Amino acid sequence: MYRLICFLSLFLLLSQPLYAAHLAERVHEEHFENGLTLLMLERHDAPTVSAFISFRVGGANEGAQNRGIAHLLEHMLFKGTKTLGTKDYVAEKPLLDQIEIVGSRIDLLKNTSVIDQKEIEVLRARLKDLQQEHKQYVVKDEFSRIYSENGGVGYNAFTSKDQTTYLISLPSNKLELWASIESDRLQNAVLREFYTEREVVREERRRSYESNPSGLLYEALISNAYTVHPYRNPVIGWDSDIANLSLEEARDFFSRYYRPVNMVITLVGDFKSEEALALVKKYFSKIPAGTPVPQVVDVEPPQRGEKRIMINFDAEPNVSIAFHKPAMPHLDDYCADLLMNILAGSPTSRLYKRLVVEEQLASNVEIYGAPGSRYNNLFVVEATPRHPHTVAEVEAAIYEELNKLKSEPVSSTELKRARNRLVTDNLRQMRSNNGLARLLSSYAVIGSWQYLTDYAEKIEAIDPPKLIAFANRYLTATNRTVAILQREVEK
Repeated sequence: MYRLICFLSLFLLLSQPLYAAHLAERVHEEHFENGLTLLMLERHDAPTVSAFISFRVGGANEGAQNRGIAHLLEHMLFKGTKTLGTKDYVAEKPLLDQIEIVGSRIDLLKNTSVIDQKEIEVLRARLKDLQQEHKQYVVKDEFSRIYSENGGVGYNAFTSKDQTTYLISLPSNKLELWASIESDRLQNAVLREFYTEREVVREERRRSYESNPSGLLYEALISNAYTVHPYRNPVIGWDSDIANLSLEEARDFFSRYYRPVNMVITLVGDFKSEEALALVKKYFSKIPAGTPVPQVVDVEPPQRGEKRIMINFDAEPNVSIAFHKPAMPHLDDYCADLLMNILAGSPTSRLYKRLVVEEQLASNVEIYGAPGSRYNNLFVVEATPRHPHTVAEVEAAIYEELNKLKSEPVSSTELKRARNRLVTDNLRQMRSNNGLARLLSSYAVIGSWQYLTDYAEKIEAIDPPKLIAFANRYLTATNRTVAILQREVEK
């Protein structure tokens, strides 16, 4: 069994350069007059297609007046259109208008200097009655039902700092159904149940961040590591942001940016490119281009000293340490990938072996890149001390290992293992239609899908001196932000 595993790993590694070159030849890229980018890759192993629609808009593209709007829109775009998700849109529309009038009035009054609580209570009762009346027209989860009845799986969406993506895998002969539904959603979306969903998102925030120790620590780390760049703001928004997002703002943001000029459609699976292209032209080419998402011009200034924050919470202690670094396609981003793997990519990696296995200072250690990929981001080390050891002991051990990287060259064996793991992990993701579509889509949104094809080549070009240079340039005390979760000390 061991020999078989080794053989398969070797085969994957040897085939990576060939596969990457083959991939570059097989991806069919089309650009439409309205700005839409279409990526297609035929795979005829099984009669299915993975379809991704990604928009180059996310949390980093929001301002002080609309933080959290992209994430809220992710929720709202599951609510249906003028024909889907409603029993009678003509009868429903007047109710939707009344709900918006009352909801907007409540939002206005609750932020005035002198709050008329009595009027607000009357309006809230009126809003509740209107929402109850509106329920008679709503067909819940109709998108999901239609896809499921037609063999679709994995219907979902996600919003990040850099993008918003809607995805589904479905039988090949249902590709036109997908094109019909998704083009209808772009052109005729109805943001019904807005005020109800806004409260759902506020509850999601409370559950995932405010009452969740790992979410609380992560949010504190990111918001303190950045001073200027919008990466500092949570994708979900701060609670006061969510509570004040308006239906008008949501519609405006959607109509401007969720349009072909900012959109990448990725299809991977069992179809003929000519036929798929014709379908996409039929359903998406007439949609107005929209407004290009403005580039983020805020540049995070160099950090000139350690930032340290303590979070009191009734949970196991934890420490997260973040170092600023460049993002892809800068060569240092590939150096970061290798060092993350060398330090914590496997049970035999440096930090994991020392902290978890040998000295048992920590119950786990993790290293990852955050919070986005389009702009300069962070190299994050996170660990949970194992009782009776302390955060201070774990933190000191982490710095010892990081400092070794600044003067001691990584051995050729260790470097080769890290390269192999990274390349093999990439290949594993590319085995499935969904995994490959996800990678192509994500790379296309942040820069170029061709980043995927030359990844192994870039990794191979990194040698020990480049890793030493990276460690000395970025893994420094003045460039780090430390967030510590500790149990609140009784006074």
